[in-house]
Amino acid sequence: MAKSDVAKERFFNLPVIVLISLSFMLGMSEFIVVGVLPDIAAGLKVSEVTVGNLVSLFAFVYAPVTPLGSALSARFPRFATHLTLVGVFLIGNVLCAFASNYGVLVVARILIALVSGTLVAIAMTYAPDVTTEQYRTKFIAWVFSGFSIASVVGVPVGTWVANTFGWRWAFHLVNVLTVVLIVLMVMVLPRNSRIVKIGFLPQFRLFFDRRIQLGVLTVVFGAAASYVFYTYLTPIMRDEVHVPEQYLSVGLVIFGAACLWSNLYGGKLADRGRGVEPLTHIRPIYCAHAVLMASLVVAHWVPVYGALLLVVLGMFMYLQNSASQVLYMDVASQSHPGSLNLAASLNSMSFNIGIALGSAVGGLVNAHLGLMWLGPVGAIFLLCAVGVTTLLRPFIARERDFYAKQQA
Repeated sequence: MAKSDVAKERFFNLPVIVLISLSFMLGMSEFIVVGVLPDIAAGLKVSEVTVGNLVSLFAFVYAPVTPLGSALSARFPRFATHLTLVGVFLIGNVLCAFASNYGVLVVARILIALVSGTLVAIAMTYAPDVTTEQYRTKFIAWVFSGFSIASVVGVPVGTWVANTFGWRWAFHLVNVLTVVLIVLMVMVLPRNSRIVKIGFLPQFRLFFDRRIQLGVLTVVFGAAASYVFYTYLTPIMRDEVHVPEQYLSVGLVIFGAACLWSNLYGGKLADRGRGVEPLTHIRPIYCAHAVLMASLVVAHWVPVYGALLLVVLGMFMYLQNSASQVLYMDVASQSHPGSLNLAASLNSMSFNIGIALGSAVGGLVNAHLGLMWLGPVGAIFLLCAVGVTTLLRPFIARERDFYAKQQA
């Protein structure tokens, strides 16, 4: 057995750890603005609302650019493209660290958003080269979990660094870790490429596949449901659940740990079949999630229930991620093999559209109805996800026949 094959038999080999670490760095860079928002506002002499706009700006750039960048990246050698985009990510974070005014910070955040989604998509395409088929969904789950680990560990550490040494040092920390990561990428990632032989625009035929359309809609609704309330998690903990101010950071860490579990357990759920089947199995989970989300209104009168419920909602938050990624990748492999990079980007794209939609709706609900109604409105999005996954069920039998013929 070749040395590379022996390494693949162990799931946590060096290439896998490097790819998980990359998603950790992407998550830390994306989320750290929330942790150091007041410090940036004071340092650049702008309002906190102005700095807060960077969060929504990031999502609005990230969502549409990710599929375009991923389709374009498929036409170039994978490793060189991957390394180049990480270099752009580093430049963006260096600009953040040395930003002399808000305008420079906006340019820097746009630069990071332009490459982040494509970097996740390219990381997904390494699965067959760095691990075995039996670990495929585990690999997908752990790459996504890098973002959750960033929210649980990276962001609090970055916030502590900012509070101790100044907000610019939080970005310096990201930059130092990124340089170390680049060195490791050069040392351990495989160099082989699968350059697509179809044009840029023909790759987008993937979007005409009904399974892809329904998969994207499901993720959009699922993400929107969670971000209706997650956007206002701190005010909910403070005003509805009555968590003391000094314990809010502890509450956020506990919620982040629940989200990490959600990502990892989502990988196990994605093992239940191929193609669209794993996502259809999430349908009863969406139903349970909807009931729990609607009951968030009770937190206003029973804070103890609200505190426990928030942890449970965190455990539901990312259960769809690996199943939807399996759908995109398998459908592309079956019917659109030239669009594999594009398919790998769809989960990031869909989720960020959901974030933008959920945050916007959450803002309207909070402004006109109040925090206590965020849960019931989120439940409506989850019922939409139930409906869309129901429409996916007729495709299961056809795909089972496809895979049965492949194995024969």
